[in-house]
Amino acid sequence: MKKIAILLLTVFLFSECSKVPITGRSRVNLVSDSQVLPASFAQYKGFLAENKLSTNREMTNQVKSVGKNISAAVDRFMRANNMTSEANSYKWEFNLVDDKTVNAWCMPGGKVVFYTGIMPICANEDGVAAVMGHEVAHAFAKHGQERMTNSYGQQIGGLLVALGTSGKDPKTQQIWNTAFGVGSGLGMLKFSRTHEQEADRLGLVFMIMAGYDGKEAAEVWVRMSQNSGGSSQPEILSTHPSNASRIQDLRSYLPTAKKYAAKFNAVAN
Repeated sequence: MKKIAILLLTVFLFSECSKVPITGRSRVNLVSDSQVLPASFAQYKGFLAENKLSTNREMTNQVKSVGKNISAAVDRFMRANNMTSEANSYKWEFNLVDDKTVNAWCMPGGKVVFYTGIMPICANEDGVAAVMGHEVAHAFAKHGQERMTNSYGQQIGGLLVALGTSGKDPKTQQIWNTAFGVGSGLGMLKFSRTHEQEADRLGLVFMIMAGYDGKEAAEVWVRMSQNSGGSSQPEILSTHPSNASRIQDLRSYLPTAKKYAAKFNAVAN
């Protein structure tokens, strides 16, 4: 019986295997958009109710404007590449929260939050676009769903039950924490770094498609490094690539990103 169960699970995993558009990386997702998006939207609504939005109109408008432009580029790509159903499922929303934390994130389905603390690191509109592209790319590549699958693949029943429960349920909270990078063990850390590099590269393509200067993506991480005093823990112990690694990779990938952006814009238009 145990062998049969393992065989069935293996068949199921392979049946759910797909590739990330543009990068071509293989991924396994056991949760569908219909399962995860309602929970994502509810979590986002709850977060906004519990946190103060920024009253800085200029910064707020900048975040919303850049978000609109980059999400439009992503939407054009999806509709030009037989992903109309996915494009229709995104409910894009962009908000700036009054919080000194240097952070931004995007939930599945296109729900984005920037913290005011990251705005000085962005420094300019192209910098905002670099961060926005990166965060939107996480949702585009379904990294949240993949993280859920990675952590809960052996507990499929529990995962589906938790996804259908209230956002205040402890199991649901644990799943959402896992989906957005809270994990343990070097395996999970390495998995997360793969997502971060992929989001860096996809985000670079999307920001260029939207008309922003891709060179600024690396400069954001230069400023991030300066903000941290140049110190960082060893990369193998981090859920993110080191600042130096990101800067080097973004600069080396820039010519490729420009070619992709020109190609995708031409096809979409």
